[in-house]
Amino acid sequence: MKLRITTPLDIVVDEDGVTALRAEDASGSFGILAHHADLLTSLATTVVRWTGPDQRRHFCAVRGGMLTMTGGDTIAIATREAITGDDLATMDQTVLARFRADAEAERDEKLQGKLMQLNAIRQIITHLRPASSIGGAEFS
Repeated sequence: MKLRITTPLDIVVDEDGVTALRAEDASGSFGILAHHADLLTSLATTVVRWTGPDQRRHFCAVRGGMLTMTGGDTIAIATREAITGDDLATMDQTVLARFRADAEAERDEKLQGKLMQLNAIRQIITHLRPASSIGGAEFS
């Protein structure tokens, strides 16, 4: 099979002769062998593992992304960030931990942005709300 892992800026892996691949999506870990049915899935932050033509295991940590299997022989992974490595333990402990921390920081930033937007909307509504006056007293 052919495996290609890409980020917006680079082709991280481009390898022919892949015999097996393992990855993880929201439903859990799964494997792909040659002649697998066409597949489209959203990957979790995970380490993709595959066996190359040399029968050695290869690893690439991906920060989420989309995996497609087409024609029973082509696997493509598009991800925001990908880092290859030779040691699964190191990939699991350092790279995935960093990816997860980055994802959490992004979620926090988005939440803070939404909270600021809501606060701004509240302030605008307060200033735009028409005040009715009856006998000199204001009611809102």
